[in-house]
Amino acid sequence: MENKFKLIENPAEHISDIKDYIFRIISNWKWFLFTIPITLAIAYYFNISTQKIYGLSTTIVVKEKQNPLFSSGTNIAFNWGGVSDKVESIRKTLISRTHNEKVVKELQFYIDYFKEGRFRKEDVYGKIPFEIKLQPNQYQLLNTLIKIDFIDAENFTLSVEFKKDINYKLLNYKDETYKGFNFEEQNFSKTFSVGEYINLPFLKAEIVANNKLNTVKSKTYFIQLNSINFATKKYQNIRAKGLTGTSLVEISLTGSNKNRIVDFLNKTVEVLAKDELEQKTNYAYSTKEFIDAQFKNTSDSLKLIEDNIGKFKQQNAIYDLSAQGVEIFSQTTGLDKIQKQLIDRIEYFENLETYIKTNSNYIKIPAPAIINIEDVSIASMVGKLTELSIKKEKLAKEVTANHPSLKLLNEEIETARNVLLENISSLKNATNVSLRNSKKRLNTYNYQLNKLPKKEQKLLNFQRKYTLTESNFVFLMQKRYEADIAIAATVSDISVLDSAKDTGQGYILPRKSFNYMIALLLGIILPLFVIIAKEVLDSKIYMVEDIERISPIPILGVVGKNEAENNLAVFLKPKSTVAESFRALRSNIQFLFGRELKDKSKTIVVTSSVSGEGKTFVSINLATVFALGGKKTILVGLDLRKPKIFGDFEISNDKGVVNYLIAEADRSSIIHHTKVPNLDVITAGPLPPNPSELLISSATDELINSLKEEYDYIILDTPPIGLVSDAIELLKYADSTIYVLRQGYSQKGMLKMINDKYIKQEISNVSIVLNDFKVKSKYGYGYGYGYGYGYGYGKYSNGYHENEKKSFFEKIFKRNNKA
Repeated sequence: MENKFKLIENPAEHISDIKDYIFRIISNWKWFLFTIPITLAIAYYFNISTQKIYGLSTTIVVKEKQNPLFSSGTNIAFNWGGVSDKVESIRKTLISRTHNEKVVKELQFYIDYFKEGRFRKEDVYGKIPFEIKLQPNQYQLLNTLIKIDFIDAENFTLSVEFKKDINYKLLNYKDETYKGFNFEEQNFSKTFSVGEYINLPFLKAEIVANNKLNTVKSKTYFIQLNSINFATKKYQNIRAKGLTGTSLVEISLTGSNKNRIVDFLNKTVEVLAKDELEQKTNYAYSTKEFIDAQFKNTSDSLKLIEDNIGKFKQQNAIYDLSAQGVEIFSQTTGLDKIQKQLIDRIEYFENLETYIKTNSNYIKIPAPAIINIEDVSIASMVGKLTELSIKKEKLAKEVTANHPSLKLLNEEIETARNVLLENISSLKNATNVSLRNSKKRLNTYNYQLNKLPKKEQKLLNFQRKYTLTESNFVFLMQKRYEADIAIAATVSDISVLDSAKDTGQGYILPRKSFNYMIALLLGIILPLFVIIAKEVLDSKIYMVEDIERISPIPILGVVGKNEAENNLAVFLKPKSTVAESFRALRSNIQFLFGRELKDKSKTIVVTSSVSGEGKTFVSINLATVFALGGKKTILVGLDLRKPKIFGDFEISNDKGVVNYLIAEADRSSIIHHTKVPNLDVITAGPLPPNPSELLISSATDELINSLKEEYDYIILDTPPIGLVSDAIELLKYADSTIYVLRQGYSQKGMLKMINDKYIKQEISNVSIVLNDFKVKSKYGYGYGYGYGYGYGYGKYSNGYHENEKKSFFEKIFKRNNKA
């Protein structure tokens, strides 16, 4: 006999294991039938009770628009150029708190309108025919529900429940200042008319109808005022996404009220376009203000000079210049204009140079307001410096100050800055040279002027001054005209491609199908985990395969569940499946005996691990089946600590093995004949104080030897081997040992001791019987096992055995067939 474990490498065995686990899971179908409806019911409740969330969006086009009537040198809204980061700037603005706060204020979204719903108070903004108008610059009650009960279309009751020991706050929405408030009455209620001014210590407002109020009779609404900061936070989930490769920005928002979402999205675009247009024309407005001031001064100066010329002509009786004076006037006037332009240009260069030297951010370099930049290199270099500064600002948000790429960019900016300063210095020097040359030429004409008569000199100087001022006046008029056109012609860079609109979109949350799918999975997975955990932690023996995996001891057979009134199952129900299984055991056990025992008496020891595994039941019925087969058999009860067999045979336990071992009775007096033919029984007798010592005495040898001379089979019902050592001592009498295990009761670890003894060959000729085996166990199927493991377990045994127990459905089916 091979006494070593054999590792199963056959793939078919692994497939069988998989099938085994599948059957185990399927057999627990009641768990799934219990959990799946529960999880689906929870999902259903979650779907109907969860706040429905909607998602809407609007799409805008962000594109810089310039008036084609202006060039970069003359446009009053001058732009140095550089990299446009408009889309990213707009995206950041849309999700900023400041911008959203403006939108909330304009829409007054700090006011909430509610109506009692099935699971919560529902937001009914845009679904009610009235609104509340707050009195400006007044303190209003915060974070408290104000109940509005409409009596009819004209009157309503306003009520507030104030709780004790709570400090209420009032907010002035104009300057956003707070103050505390305590109301003496716990419940406040008062009736007002629609449109009537509500003048209360905690509320200054009126309810205004924005539609017919015929439908509000006997209906109740709630109004709650929130702080602007709290209201703004509710819209911080707005998303602005630039579409790759385009100048489009998609703005999306989610919420429980589609009317609020639509209004917020459209208003946020409106506010954005307004602010962007205002920023775009700021430079033009400030320039126009400067020009207007200069224009007024020039106009006043021109009028004063004109008055002075008139007076001078009248007082000195001189009205026209001489031909020489006209020539000198013509030349000096042109030089005066050139000189004025050169002086203005030098002044701008100095301002530009000062700005670049004193600032580190070159994104907003001042542009020329009322002069023209003729050198294109200045515009090119300023544009490059602006471009590098924009790149630096973006990169600084992504990397640390010591990052190599940022250091390299700083070096490029420094280089561009130095080059620009050098060019400005060169242009300024060149302009100064031109100015000096102009002054020299003017000095030449001034020498000729001195040769004219004094009155004519004075008149010529007056006219020169008047002409220069007049020229400046005309120039300023032109620039003011340009500024007006620039402001009027400037349009926002924001245009709406697709506005937000409620077109009947469904809610995005809760996702019903997804929730039901998750519920179904949980309904399957949760019991599956429990079943697997139970299987992993369950160390009991259920199948023959369980025994084969953990023990090298051969399996003699299986015995079904006893449905008889006592342990005499074979005798009372000889046609039952249990009786047939013992007949199979009787056949199988013959293969365990050697040729030398063919015609001799045979001793079979029946033991188990612990009490309750059916050792006595197997002993009684094994002895019975041998006796009914015509073999003279005796059943000896050697479990001296817990004797049992006497009760099933209805015999006395007053005398037994114990009495024989202590020499109080002879063998003939302890043998009891039973109602089973060919079967005698020796009971254990009274409980002794020293059972182990009695069993190892020589008297036990004498008893067994004497019984062998008279009986064909001796069945020894011994104590459990896992609890006491008595059975180990009795194994020496065994020609064959039966080790009884009980399905769903015996622990796998109990086999360790018998396995060790078997492997070490301390015991031999031992086999296992699986008792109390159910055809449909917890695994959902039974074993036929044919002639090897107990004939008759399965559907093919119909008609051969007594149907001991019919199911309810079998009874109904049989009744219908008869009908």
